[in-house]
Amino acid sequence: MNSITSIGAGSAVEQVAFQRPELGVILGLYGRMVAAGEWRDYGISCLKDRAVFAVFRRTAETPLYRIEKHPKLRNKQGQYVVFGPEGQVLRRGHDLKTVLRVLERKLIRPVD
Repeated sequence: MNSITSIGAGSAVEQVAFQRPELGVILGLYGRMVAAGEWRDYGISCLKDRAVFAVFRRTAETPLYRIEKHPKLRNKQGQYVVFGPEGQVLRRGHDLKTVLRVLERKLIRPVD
């Protein structure tokens, strides 16, 4: 599956985008986090070199987390990266589900 899509008829601009299965995994996590009251909004950007799924606690804030896809890094350290609120790399890898586990830990809470 190619992760680079052409936008518009006859357009020379190419952008990186998340494929449907990737969005399914990301939106599944997003739905669980919204239900837990952790996240409230998201934004998707398709850029020339990467695709970004940004998560917000409130719409007017900077992103709480950024999930990015960098196809050029596929054969190196992995094309998926999760960035924290201050830009630090929380996890990087080749498998999206494995990379997103760093965020799923936020759902695990002790039972009173």
